[in-house]
Amino acid sequence: MTILDGKKVSDDIKDEIAAAVAVMKERGERIPHLAAVLVGNDGASLTYVGSKVRACERVGFRSTLIRLPNTTSEIELLKEIDELNKDEDIDGFIVQLPLPKQIDTQKVLMAIDPDKDVDGFHPTNFGKMALDMTTFIPATPFGIIELLERYNVETKGKHTVVIGRSHIVGRPMSILMGRRGFPGNSTVTLTHSHTKNISQITTQADIIITALGVPGFLKAEMVKDDVVVIDVGITRVPDETRKRGYYITGDVDFENVSKKSTYITPVPGGVGPMTIAMLLKNTLLACEWRRQTT
Repeated sequence: MTILDGKKVSDDIKDEIAAAVAVMKERGERIPHLAAVLVGNDGASLTYVGSKVRACERVGFRSTLIRLPNTTSEIELLKEIDELNKDEDIDGFIVQLPLPKQIDTQKVLMAIDPDKDVDGFHPTNFGKMALDMTTFIPATPFGIIELLERYNVETKGKHTVVIGRSHIVGRPMSILMGRRGFPGNSTVTLTHSHTKNISQITTQADIIITALGVPGFLKAEMVKDDVVVIDVGITRVPDETRKRGYYITGDVDFENVSKKSTYITPVPGGVGPMTIAMLLKNTLLACEWRRQTT
């Protein structure tokens, strides 16, 4: 059994990006600039955006954090996005989700310039991804693909079962795993909350990618021997015996499922660290693509 170490791979990717930025500086080229918009004071969002800012510093990017109050109106946020779209100094930006209830998330995502949409959520970029065109791939699926590639996990001809159909992970992963090339060329089954007899499907899977957010959902009896397991789920489970008052776990019963796996991601330390690394990679790509077209 091999652990797919997202912490190590994400560090490798950040080192590669930092080296590319150093070369850009030597050539006198403009270095990548990532902006993030944070509306409100959601604890998890604050932590995540803080991690992104620190990651930018590590690789040598410029970063801008725009903080708006929880009372921000949809019109005010759309105005901020329009300014970022027009700002020639910004290569890419993200709007941190979730947004307050008075704001239509879909309208906000649609307003982002697809050429600056480094989260890869705009329908234009999602459509290009589905058509195998060059575009921004959503950061978490991009990270999973990168893990599979760097560990040389065989996907051709394999049966991949994706659990969860969100636009952020499940649906894009079902497209990417079925695309031509590596990683890809697998036969994909997309399962969700209305799928009947899910255990019968997962026991036939060579690769399982689960993004449910249900702690310990995938049990050992639900997988076959030599399975590859990618656990995207991450849940805080209250536990007063722990110093923090909680522990973090994934969708997979790691202790038992790992005994039947050839490759498996841990939680934490698997897919999670890859997400920010791939956001940085998308920002570097955005900067390079802009330079080629100007």
